[in-house]
Amino acid sequence: MFAVVPDPIPARMKGLNRAEICDANFQQFVRDWEGPRAAAPAEDAPILHGSALDARGFRELFESQLISRHLDLMARVLRVQNKVFYTIGSSGHEGNAMVARVTRHTDPAFLHYRSGGFMAERFRKVPGMDPVMDSALSFAASADDPASGGRHKVWGSKPLWVLPQTSTIASHLPKALGTAIAIEHARRIGHALPVPADSIVVCSFGDASTNHATAQTAFNAAAYTAYQKLPAPVLFVCEDNGIGISVKTPEGWIARNFAHRPDLDYFAADGLDLGAGYGQVARAVEHCRRMRRPTFLHLRTVRLMGHAGTDFEIEWRALGELCAVEASDPLLRSAAIALQSGLMSKQDLLALYETTRARCFAAAEDADSRPRLTRLDDVMAPLAPYSPGPVHEEATRVPDAAARLAAFGSEAALPERQPPKHLAVQINQTLHDLFAKYPEALLFGEDVAKKGGVYTVTKGLQKAFGGRRVFNTLLDETTILGLAQGFANMGMLPLPEIQYLAYFHNAGDQIRGEAASLQFFSNGQYRNPMVVRIASLGYQRGFGGHFHNDNSIAALRDIPGIVIGCPSRGDDAATMLRTLTAMAKVDGRVCLFLEPIALYMAKDLYAAGDGGWSTTYPTPDQAMPFGEARVYDADATDLVVLTFGNGVPMSLRAARAIEAERGWRVRVVDLRWLLPLNEGEIARHVGECARVLVVDEGRRSAGVGEGIVTAIAEAGFGDVPLRRVVGADTFTPLAGAAFLVIPSEADIVTAALAMV
Repeated sequence: MFAVVPDPIPARMKGLNRAEICDANFQQFVRDWEGPRAAAPAEDAPILHGSALDARGFRELFESQLISRHLDLMARVLRVQNKVFYTIGSSGHEGNAMVARVTRHTDPAFLHYRSGGFMAERFRKVPGMDPVMDSALSFAASADDPASGGRHKVWGSKPLWVLPQTSTIASHLPKALGTAIAIEHARRIGHALPVPADSIVVCSFGDASTNHATAQTAFNAAAYTAYQKLPAPVLFVCEDNGIGISVKTPEGWIARNFAHRPDLDYFAADGLDLGAGYGQVARAVEHCRRMRRPTFLHLRTVRLMGHAGTDFEIEWRALGELCAVEASDPLLRSAAIALQSGLMSKQDLLALYETTRARCFAAAEDADSRPRLTRLDDVMAPLAPYSPGPVHEEATRVPDAAARLAAFGSEAALPERQPPKHLAVQINQTLHDLFAKYPEALLFGEDVAKKGGVYTVTKGLQKAFGGRRVFNTLLDETTILGLAQGFANMGMLPLPEIQYLAYFHNAGDQIRGEAASLQFFSNGQYRNPMVVRIASLGYQRGFGGHFHNDNSIAALRDIPGIVIGCPSRGDDAATMLRTLTAMAKVDGRVCLFLEPIALYMAKDLYAAGDGGWSTTYPTPDQAMPFGEARVYDADATDLVVLTFGNGVPMSLRAARAIEAERGWRVRVVDLRWLLPLNEGEIARHVGECARVLVVDEGRRSAGVGEGIVTAIAEAGFGDVPLRRVVGADTFTPLAGAAFLVIPSEADIVTAALAMV
């Protein structure tokens, strides 16, 4: 252990906060240094005997540590002046700069919030970049912030391949693993990567985060992948400071839990000591890059100054314990190395320390003078980009003729030459077309490969396009959506399947907290294009219960920026899928495609054998305009039924009964797009009709129907007679009881006839 001041809190400092104490400790430590001094080493000589770190490397790492520390100190001072808006610091974690030094700037990095040292060091990799100014702009929430445009304090940089993360605990680990798998998978499908083929992925997190279910999912999936001898070059960096906010991690827990975990290769390094830790970090990185295996780097750190500026540890943590932690400050050890090696004098050290402080404060004052986001349109600009012309052009671009013939087998087998088919077949045919069109497209999920999915919707795709493009995953939706983000990060076009809508909720944060937020928090610099197919909704007969008849769309509609489409018939499914895929491709959108399970095999509409719900396949040059509804009996004005999914064929059958009973002509509008709702289209139909009926197969509370009714009211049609036919606020029971809690055709007729 290195020397420290005898009393870290002398009497004159008792009234100071912990940031001021850490600041004063460093200066006092340097001034009081009386240890031995060697002759100054050459720049390329080891900084200390036996160290893998040379003098030049140490000097630069130390400078990165100081930048990180003074950004923290600056934030604590200027936050109270309302010039800085973020105080979760990196103090005590500055050793992560070593990870940045021994990795490349083209190694994608997913970092947790104590990564100031890492960022300061990685900035060196690209000439002309300024870690202090860029960070200050982010702290100040300036619109000039190159990482997020002032939307959040994030560690991120497009040139440095640091993808911005927000603060959901451990939610970045699955997509980091997915990105590592994608780097290797690209070679197998002949896809050109945006990074070198031997890149690794860096993913950092705290010791407390390892206990989160999402982290455990990632570790398990990484080991699962390695066990099958599949490459997954991800470097999991656990920055172990022994505490999560106020909850201590049991001593030795991380090593006990990870040192001997099969197929997760464990390395330990001292993040408090640049001289000792550098070689240990380098070995872990070299192993990950060479072996292409998931690697767990256990980096020793401490947490100084509390969890954040609002965390006054002195109120709940023993003073002696705080003093011991502050005595382990990695900057004290770095100062000792600088002095002991002869590389720097006391005066040099203190001058560098104060120069770095001045630089950080000057940058912060500059950042405070820059414009901040003041208009809602500017805030939302990167959230949900939509380019109608290019999207339509891409959606209607026809696949290569030879690729189509290879996919379908012959001219005679082309789907547009076949008789009308039901929904499941038309989705399957569309997927074949999309895979012929996009060689970078991948489809994966549970049971989707040889089996073709539990409803055979993906049948034949693996045979047509191979196991490298259509493959099964482990049974874990979080991993599926993490893989989707990883493939998207590497420029591929993922079409993951979630087997049932109820299963999505296990992993919803991968979309809400991660995929859907990336464009927003990176100011449009990064994106996660994907089309997530989800077997959805109710009305299955002879099979079901809550998890297989799930109508919970509300949790999806709450996610900013995503697109949700829900077709009710096969031709709509084909043209909608083309548009959704084009939106992902052109604008980087995260798209959810809800497939009504009960309509997969529906062929008839009014009577058995009428074929009224079978459709011909739209030729590949046809696509559905985003937001456009399908209207049945557009001239009808007595009653308009606004609905979607299973509600469409039910409403069409109910319309016949209403006309027979009351003589009304009924307009049925299949909205098709559930997020965003086309409020203008809704208002137009309501304005043209005498009565309105909203048919929503979801639950009464928080369903799509509430959004439709709100759109009607806000359009000024509050006096139009209106009724809702919706499901009950309950879980779905098994067997015939399920049909007691969801709308029926009889319910639709009854509600309509009640509107005299």
